[in-house]
Amino acid sequence: MRAVVCEGFGDPSVLRAVERPVPGIGAGEVLVRVAAAGVNRPDATQRLGLYPPPPGVTDIPGLDIAGEIVACGAEVGAWRAGDVVCALIPGGGYAEYAAAPAATCLPVPAGLEMRSAAALPEVCFTAWTKLMEAGRLWFGESVLIQGGTSGVGLAAIQMARALRGARVIVTASTAEKRAQAEAFGADAAIDYRVDDWPDQVRKANAGLGVDVILDAQGGDYVPRELALLSEGGRLVLLGAHRGVESTINVRDLIRRRLSIVGSVIRSRTLAEKRAIAKSLVENVWPLLAKGVMRIPVHATFPLERAEDAHWMLERNEQAGKIVLDVR
Repeated sequence: MRAVVCEGFGDPSVLRAVERPVPGIGAGEVLVRVAAAGVNRPDATQRLGLYPPPPGVTDIPGLDIAGEIVACGAEVGAWRAGDVVCALIPGGGYAEYAAAPAATCLPVPAGLEMRSAAALPEVCFTAWTKLMEAGRLWFGESVLIQGGTSGVGLAAIQMARALRGARVIVTASTAEKRAQAEAFGADAAIDYRVDDWPDQVRKANAGLGVDVILDAQGGDYVPRELALLSEGGRLVLLGAHRGVESTINVRDLIRRRLSIVGSVIRSRTLAEKRAIAKSLVENVWPLLAKGVMRIPVHATFPLERAEDAHWMLERNEQAGKIVLDVR
């Protein structure tokens, strides 16, 4: 089969199209003929050598796919060959065939084509766990989403509004991206490149701190975000693009009952992922089927042009998801 791999670590030029054997599947897995694969920030982190695949997982990048099941393992009961699914997988999406745990396969929401379906799993799993589990977002609370026009950001905006009636404030770098965030339901969108962005967030929230913050920057953002939280607020960290170390006031953390929570999907147990998939099908998939929620595909590239897709990701040009067309 055709596949794309990282020949060494570095910038997107290390990505190469190669021939690989079609993967085998375990008893609880299905083999999917991939029609489209999502391109995600963790793929780029893996390419840099900073996010290695878990033990036993293929080195082929790619965490979410959409396509047709062509074979099922002996213990798979819910799916059959010929079923069309989208799936969160631990790796291997940049290929014509991928092994997927049956537990993290989801039906394609009604009316969605393969490219749109491939844009769903990673961002929906991530947004759900960050908002609802780690962030414990409750009805009527407020949330700040740093980088609101990433795939995860747009998913989180819509989940927070539709499922919790939350007040949503986001940051984004350009006027175009800020307008898009507002079009997807954000109550306010702020330029994070200006130094007083925390003051602007408070102003957008009637002078108050926010209850939950989702952030992939870390570093020097953390103390500013903690200061921005309301009493009992939760800071959920998805990454550390601005640095892996921060200085915080522990006494203030205790006094104001603040929480800092790290959250990751890839290394979680299959049982945990199965539970998340069930929550998505029950709560989010109806919104997608009705058109109440959608994840836009910003650009599509052929599989062999995965390097170009990663350069777009590196330049932070996308508003929504980048997808590889594998057919």
